[in-house]
Amino acid sequence: MSRADRDRWLALALLLAVLGLLYALIVHPLFTVPLRQADARIAELQERDARLRGLLQQREEVARRVAELDARGDAGGFLAEPTAELATAALIQKLERVVDEASPGSRGCAIVNRAPQADAGTDKRYRKVTVQVRLRCGNAETLAVLHLLESARPYLFVERLGISARRHFAIPGNNLPQEGGLDVSFDLSGYLRPAAGGAHAG
Repeated sequence: MSRADRDRWLALALLLAVLGLLYALIVHPLFTVPLRQADARIAELQERDARLRGLLQQREEVARRVAELDARGDAGGFLAEPTAELATAALIQKLERVVDEASPGSRGCAIVNRAPQADAGTDKRYRKVTVQVRLRCGNAETLAVLHLLESARPYLFVERLGISARRHFAIPGNNLPQEGGLDVSFDLSGYLRPAAGGAHAG
């Protein structure tokens, strides 16, 4: 190969190297990367659009199911009582039934205190009804009570749960101290069914 041919190949190699460097420094960051990001965003939006279209196609079925639940009186798991006062009384009765079911005869668990709490929420549509609860229970009874409350229908919520261990604890009505156990406090809450127009009773 002549010297002129070698110079031409060397010049071509240098040109390709310069073009590659220009692509890496200018074209790729300024054009290729933004285009790939735009393609990924478009694909994401298309996927989201497909999901929303699928949900819209189910709108009539969801509306029908909600109407069925409403006709049965348990739509959305709201408390059945029309006022906060009645709902509070129902919550206390539910708590008493659950404790009695978890510990028949109050042998291993008893209610120490249950006090209605005023609704301090700002939501005008969904009104929360809360009872502050304190129990003295054995370990197994505590788990049973909490499970029964949170798996109940209508939906009930155990919030601000506090548990402290006791070496000995006394059950109200039972003069014999129990070995071990827990002092349990929590807020038991539920929600009134929204009234038409956003107003609520009680």
